[in-house]
Formats: sequence, structure tokens, C-alpha cells
Amino acid sequence: MLVARKIATFRIACLIPDKLYIKIVFWGRTGYRLNLSNPKSFNEKLQWLKMYYHRPEMIRMVDKYDAKEYISSVIGEEYIIPTIGVWDHFDEIDFDRLPDKFVLKCTHDSGGVVICKDKTTFEKSKARDKLERALRKKYYYHGREWPYKFVKPRIIAEKYIEFNETENENNGVIDYKLLCFNGEFKIAFTCTDRYKSDGLKVTFFNRNWEKQMFERHYPMDHKNIPWPTSFEKMIELAEKLSEGYPFLRVDFYEINNRPLFGELTFFPGNGFEEFSPIEWDFKLGEWIKLPPK
Repeated sequence: MLVARKIATFRIACLIPDKLYIKIVFWGRTGYRLNLSNPKSFNEKLQWLKMYYHRPEMIRMVDKYDAKEYISSVIGEEYIIPTIGVWDHFDEIDFDRLPDKFVLKCTHDSGGVVICKDKTTFEKSKARDKLERALRKKYYYHGREWPYKFVKPRIIAEKYIEFNETENENNGVIDYKLLCFNGEFKIAFTCTDRYKSDGLKVTFFNRNWEKQMFERHYPMDHKNIPWPTSFEKMIELAEKLSEGYPFLRVDFYEINNRPLFGELTFFPGNGFEEFSPIEWDFKLGEWIKLPPK
């Protein structure tokens, strides 16, 4: 019955016009009403950009397969995790041709990821269930991020990257996410403890790697998070990729003291994640200069 209700709710949600859907979810998630006619906060301006800022190349930039070619053309292929193959469905994958370690992920969503560290113990049935379910998911309807409406659902295999866990033994693999406003880097956050029992931690830092005392939906990590050696290079690359866009988040990992590109995001958290204290929602909002509608 619970599954049936979820399906029914999703189908009803798909029928709601974008603007109305965004207003309803925004109010429920952030705790205040969305003002699209005069947006002030970071979250409000992300909703405005969803509705009114549509450039065709943004579709390519959020596609996890096509984005790699785009990124290579802008900053160089040395920052890209190599792609091993791409398929429309799981059963098309020839696992005999894959290396012993690899990563499978969907091109059109967030979370459709399977990591294989040993092909001899890889559970294909579980991977098939997860990835085929993700392929059927209409990711666009979840947050009405318009570029995802046009991304073709596919599965890609990437090279498995060996991170030096001892460098970040308290946090594991760290995601570095740089927020750029009109082509200028302003603030970054890290994602740590993603796969630990106490859950994901999100911690904000300024350019001098000073921890910022606010949170956005997830708690901050109170452990020490080291300043990445390649942080200035990350900033340089992020500003180059974000040039000409009102807002863009550029994600990196660090491997062997150099940045490795993760993904591009125009609407982090769908623009529905609350700030604490809320003043930071409006502070970041001041940094977005909206173009004419």
C-alpha cells in the first residue's frame, strides 16, 4: 500500500505545473513563501533561474557523459575521470571487457551509482535492480530542474579512482564543491562522511579555508578538514567553467595533489535546502546577479 501511495503521489505531482509545484515544495522545505517577482535569497534565485534562464548548452553540461567532452574542451582532459563505456541498459554491458575495479552511474540523475572494487564478488543482480530503477526515474519531476527533462538516461562505466584514504582518514573521500557567482568563486563546501552511519556532513569554507559557521540542510563536520593542496587550481578551473553563468557549482576531488572534475550543478539541492541561520540564504542570494527575464 505504501508503494502504491508513493506512485500515486508521484503521478499527481507530475501533473502540477512547474511554477505551482515549485512554490508548494519551496514553502514546505524552506519555511517561507517563494517570491519569483522579486527574489532575494539564494534559494529563491535558483527557482527563478529554473523558470526563466534556459540555455541549450546547460543540458549537455549536466549530462554526466556529455559533460566530459564539454569540460575537456574548456579546461583540458587531464582533469577528467576516464569513461570506459556507455550503454542504454544494464544488460548491454559486457562485464568481461571491464577492469577488475570500476564505477557505474546513470547520466541523468543523482544517486544512481554502483561501485565495484572486486569484479569477482560484484553482485550484478543488485546493481541491475538499482541502475534499471534509476533509468526509469524521471529525475526532472523531483525538483523541476529543466535541463534534466532533456538528458537521455544512460549508464556509463568510469575508471575507479584510488584515493589516498590515509590523507583524510577522519573523513574518507572528500567532495570539494565550489560555488561561483557570475563567473567568480565566492565560497566552497565539502561533503564528508557520506557513507558513514551518522550521515553526510556539509561544511562551508571561504577562500582562505576558514570554516563558516552556518549550515545548509546537513550538519557541519566538526572534525578537521585539511585545506586541499590544489584548492587555488580548483578555483581557477571553476571560474573558467562558470564564466557567463549567473550561478554554477563546480565539483572536484583531489587525487595526488591535483584536482579531478566531478560534475556541474546549476541548482544544488534543487534550491530547496534550508539555511541555518537563514540570514546566509540571503547573503548568498546577494551574490547572484540575475539576467533579464
